[in-house]
Amino acid sequence: MIIIHKEGYGVLLVTFLVMAVIIGIIWLSFGITVITSVIAILLAVLFVFVAYFFRVPKRIALIDNASVISAADGKVVIIKEVFEEEFLHCMCRQVSVFMGICNVHINFFPVAGKVIYYKHHWGNYLVAWHPKSSVKNERTSVAIESDNGKKIFLRQIAGYVARRIVCYAKENEHANQCDQLGFIKFGSRLDLFLPLEAEIKVKVGDKVTACQSIIAKL
Repeated sequence: MIIIHKEGYGVLLVTFLVMAVIIGIIWLSFGITVITSVIAILLAVLFVFVAYFFRVPKRIALIDNASVISAADGKVVIIKEVFEEEFLHCMCRQVSVFMGICNVHINFFPVAGKVIYYKHHWGNYLVAWHPKSSVKNERTSVAIESDNGKKIFLRQIAGYVARRIVCYAKENEHANQCDQLGFIKFGSRLDLFLPLEAEIKVKVGDKVTACQSIIAKL
């Protein structure tokens, strides 16, 4: 049985109503034929896919205060040293995970700690793997001071298809590792900015699983 995330309720309701109207109009106009039945089946399959996109995975979270756990399902597309300009103002190790349309799109806190910064940025919708997407696209920025005193910065980034970012982080609240951070609807990217001394445990091209894959050791 698929558990649907709360962010999907409205989308699924609208999708169902639109598809029901389309099928009704087709059947009233052309009758129930092989062709109209095939169209109805294809629309039903599309509805099931949309529902599957908003699924909530059943998994056992890996809790480890010495580790940065993946905040998203997807593929590691960037590992590099960069200067983080928005909040940390220092050199960091950036690890970016791209979420494809078939990945689970719930995001999770990679470490336990206090949320010390949150900001939503309006922007463009470049493809998520574009080098400038992390600073040009619509995005949310969150900084966490972990329970062991390390500062972790992350961004949820909207892509060409993803046009809606939901973030549950609130400044001055404590977050548990692998608690839900938010949701990105229909594909995009998540950037992690870690201290330079962090020992990266993944490489570009690796597939990672939220709440289970270790991105780095602090």
